[in-house]
Amino acid sequence: RVTLLELMMAKLSENNPITSEEMNVFMKHADFLAGCFQEKCEAVLKLTSAADAEDEEALVTIRLLDVLCEMTSNNRQLEGLQALPGLLETVIDTLRLTHLAGKQAVNIFTATHMTGQEEISHPAVGFKSHLIRLIGNLCYKNKKNQDKV
Repeated sequence: RVTLLELMMAKLSENNPITSEEMNVFMKHADFLAGCFQEKCEAVLKLTSAADAEDEEALVTIRLLDVLCEMTSNNRQLEGLQALPGLLETVIDTLRLTHLAGKQAVNIFTATHMTGQEEISHPAVGFKSHLIRLIGNLCYKNKKNQDKV
């Protein structure tokens, strides 16, 4: 699943424009991907425990978030994702839980606690910033979502 999501991410973020046929495929799957993220988003919180550092569900959830961020960066896919019921609320709740989990244990969700030239290798590093990016994208030119936040 992680590999499939990474392939989708590569296709979405490449410099070549996406054809209308490819765009239709991505738009059909956007609801499914958002639903998967909503169901699995709390799996990432398990990563605060060293024993669960390689939890597959958490890694899938991180990749789902990356794909959703990339999809909402495209205006043609943005409106459909902005209208999904509960997606924005789930992302905001996940950000709150992630913030609290980072305060209670070693904060693996942000790179600000790294010093100097250390290599950032934990898969959850940057998770909070991607949640914030998705919230921003979902609120872009959408008064209803802005009011919710």
